[in-house]
Amino acid sequence: MSKGTLFLIPNTLGSHETCDAVLPADVQVIAAGCTHFVVENAKVARQFLKAINISTPLQEVQMGELNVNTADTEVAKLLAPLLMGQDVGLISDAGCPAVADPGARLVAAAHDAGVSVRPLVGPSSILLALMASGLNGQKFAFQGYLPVDTQARSSVIKKLELESRQSQQTQLFIETPYRNMQMLEALCLNLNPQTKLCVAVDLTLKTESIRTLSINAWRDVVKKQSIDLHKRPALFLFLA
Repeated sequence: MSKGTLFLIPNTLGSHETCDAVLPADVQVIAAGCTHFVVENAKVARQFLKAINISTPLQEVQMGELNVNTADTEVAKLLAPLLMGQDVGLISDAGCPAVADPGARLVAAAHDAGVSVRPLVGPSSILLALMASGLNGQKFAFQGYLPVDTQARSSVIKKLELESRQSQQTQLFIETPYRNMQMLEALCLNLNPQTKLCVAVDLTLKTESIRTLSINAWRDVVKKQSIDLHKRPALFLFLA
């Protein structure tokens, strides 16, 4: 029996009203034609599938969840439809699956099982932010989340700045949306005044904002309270 294909289906970065603007028609057709999915969150995935007019009634769609709490033994079970010849769509809560996303575990398992993996075109907040930042796009590193503890976070920020200065590498990372302002304040406190920082917020949405300034200039912005990042998806990028 031939095996199915694991399609990596990008989600929108916010409102599903942006589907037609950020997802090619061919990608939406492939996604809408699948009947089996592995998703980060079933509720979010159903909203996305409804927005792209999935062919199969939602109550008939087969859906398994894969998130940070999923055991390795359960990941193996999610391969079952693929091994039986069914195509499966992997969907993240936002953006590209398997990039800063637990779906990477299923992709790795698919390769181990000899299953074909096909990535589809869609929005990546990491690349969009890098493109628009004006920082070094030839050499960069995505660091995920920095420590929450104040002292540990300060230490990591200074370490990353040193690495950035030595190799001219752009450093990228994210934060839990309700801690965005604390992160910006920590960056202003720990980075050198001349270091360039980009804050990219609400990418692809009507409220999108992308600003690259020196840390010295960002300190004025924070002091004047002229920016509000609270509960808004944001990326932080800097180059020393």
